[in-house]
Amino acid sequence: MNRIDKLFGSKRERLLSIYFCAGAPKLDGTAEVIRTLAREGVDMIEVGIPFSDPIADGPVIQAAASQALRNGMSLELLFRQLEGIRKDVDIPLILMGYLNPVAHYGFEAFCRRCQDVGVDGLILPDLPFKDYLESYKAVAERYGLHFIMLITPETSEERVRLIDANTSGFIYMVSSAATTGAQKDFDARKQAYFQKINDMQLRLPRMVGFGISNKQTFDAACKSAAGGIIGSRFVTLLDQYDGNAGRAIRHLKEDIG
Repeated sequence: MNRIDKLFGSKRERLLSIYFCAGAPKLDGTAEVIRTLAREGVDMIEVGIPFSDPIADGPVIQAAASQALRNGMSLELLFRQLEGIRKDVDIPLILMGYLNPVAHYGFEAFCRRCQDVGVDGLILPDLPFKDYLESYKAVAERYGLHFIMLITPETSEERVRLIDANTSGFIYMVSSAATTGAQKDFDARKQAYFQKINDMQLRLPRMVGFGISNKQTFDAACKSAAGGIIGSRFVTLLDQYDGNAGRAIRHLKEDIG
């Protein structure tokens, strides 16, 4: 069974998923960050593949991606860093990035390497849904990988239901149509969006991402979904603590209660 399915089968509320960018702030820190987050009780991890033009990301993650690339991070190096990670990490691991470096690597070769090192799912925000259905879905499924799609407040109900019917793992609910970045709270419009999706009684569980940074936003995410995905705030703390993931995640947990 895919580890994402196993997670949602055993726990469906107040899940904490953490995003960080591979190779930042330290080139060789990827595996240790993963191991530390797993030890500290994080439920799921999204490892960012750095890219030179991260259009969906705010300044914090853009800066991390730029630093990772300057450090020398590449997709092949990331796969090498993940070799052996499954000896002591059992929680789901997802690779999140943009289509360009994955397509350059070769999608089937990419999926094969994901399977080899124990990656459970993929998020490619700029992959058109039509292209996913026609050219990517079957390949990902062949290698046991869940393909996770994003929805926003502007996504039509028809598209949401298509995504629910044709993807696996969970649905990534983007809290707003803006880029990533910490927010102090979610306004009434965002709360209404969460409730609208919740009322659709979808097949897949949902996770809320973009803007979660404190107890208020994390609680709001957990009220209408299985949990929250925190990226920018953790990336900021990881940089603040010079790559010490233990100090960063403990600080974050204090922030979100």
